[in-house]
Amino acid sequence: MSRIIAGVLAAVFTANALAMLLAGWWWYGAVPGVTATGPYNPHFVRDIGAAYLVTAAGLAWFAWRPREGWPALAIGAGFLTLHAAVHVYDAACGTTPMADVLRDLAGVYLPALLTLAIALTTPKETSPC
Repeated sequence: MSRIIAGVLAAVFTANALAMLLAGWWWYGAVPGVTATGPYNPHFVRDIGAAYLVTAAGLAWFAWRPREGWPALAIGAGFLTLHAAVHVYDAACGTTPMADVLRDLAGVYLPALLTLAIALTTPKETSPC
């Protein structure tokens, strides 16, 4: 089941990354809450798009060949977890913390939790550790 979840997340992250890299202005206006983070910065959007594309590659590698792809999955989980932590901090410092957390639940927190759970619960016979 973890390989299926990783594959689905890889597909979603690839689509998100390509939108960020190739249609950043559209992405900026289409994703809920993004416009509240400040003015559109095309370089920043493309930077994060690149990080999502690399994360998608790690998830896809794990989905295809778990033993060899586990380290890339773990690195991707690290990015997603730190990204979620930034969102937690920003929500806690904002004027509407619960609304911000709820807005980001499906797109930020859930993928980070799923990816981290897969990385931490991969059976020893699959994991290189």
